[in-house]
Amino acid sequence: MKKLSVFCVALILSSILFVAFTFVKLGGIVGRVSHADAVSGISLIAGQDTMTVTVNQGSFSFTNLKEGVYTLVIKANAPYKDAIIENVAVKDSATTDLGEVVLKQ
Repeated sequence: MKKLSVFCVALILSSILFVAFTFVKLGGIVGRVSHADAVSGISLIAGQDTMTVTVNQGSFSFTNLKEGVYTLVIKANAPYKDAIIENVAVKDSATTDLGEVVLKQ
């Protein structure tokens, strides 16, 4: 009887955890860079965490992001200057489109 009680409690707790994780919705950030050949890397910063992606024909995409506020850093090759976009908000299950980021010389 004791084993059955322990099993039932474990089953109930695992069910609760499974349901709790289904409510976590992830978002993303997408955009384009005006001079794709001038970009050496794109990073996304949240607190002390940093994520990087590669640029594909001028487009970039960050997926599976938790809701929050991020800073986007575009490292550029000379003669272009680096670009920093602060306070990029990501909402649950939504993708934030930054449109075209124009690099300045």
